[in-house]
Amino acid sequence: MELNGRPADPDALATLALTNYGHFTTMRVDNGRVRGLGLHMERLAGNCRDLFGAELDTGLVRAYVARAVPGVGSLVVRVTVFDPALELGHPSAAATPHILVTTRPAGPATAPPFRVRTVTHVRDAPTVKNVGLFGLLRARREAQLAGFDDALFIGPDGRVSEGGTWNVAFVDADGTVVWPEAEVLPGITMALVRRDEHIVAPVTTGDLPAMRAAFATNAAIGVRAIAAVDDVRLDAGHPVVKALQEAYLGIEGELV
Repeated sequence: MELNGRPADPDALATLALTNYGHFTTMRVDNGRVRGLGLHMERLAGNCRDLFGAELDTGLVRAYVARAVPGVGSLVVRVTVFDPALELGHPSAAATPHILVTTRPAGPATAPPFRVRTVTHVRDAPTVKNVGLFGLLRARREAQLAGFDDALFIGPDGRVSEGGTWNVAFVDADGTVVWPEAEVLPGITMALVRRDEHIVAPVTTGDLPAMRAAFATNAAIGVRAIAAVDDVRLDAGHPVVKALQEAYLGIEGELV
């Protein structure tokens, strides 16, 4: 765990914990390479402007990430941007964003199918990958206590949007991939696997029984099949999903 390329100062981390204002991106690093690395840097820079009104030196971010990862092996790296000087009573003050780099072991490159439960929820500032995780973790906890693996969010308009830490897409009866039309985080993995023939359209819970398959995407899990949404069973081995999984694994990452 390093802050601005040095061992993290506990006082600075306390500010992050107590104010919980900032943004991040999570990357899987395999042998020093990241799929969609440039997109991750664009996300960090854009979110920094949105939350702090400041420009982020993405070259410096890459240098800090390079310090943290080995040349071989796999890790999941999270880059969190926050300002240790931020005060609860004066968050509009001019900000000096700091860069926190943390790592954890990476799981397998592919994950087994999972089951999700729908829940009405909209993340705060859904287009920003912000550090406010309470709502999504509570939804995930309650879904797991009910016997599912995770939660799938439904907006107040009844439309499917996203998972707490992943985007979702469906495969309809014609084999077309449908990404839900909703305000969601523009995921990096979603951007890497989306094709011109895919469509974006409203998806409601009433549409789910007509869907043949579904999958989740994020940097840690890649493309992961969804076996069921509530009591609607889906084909976890659908050829469209398998093809997207293989295509994603075939993407050569960019060197950090």
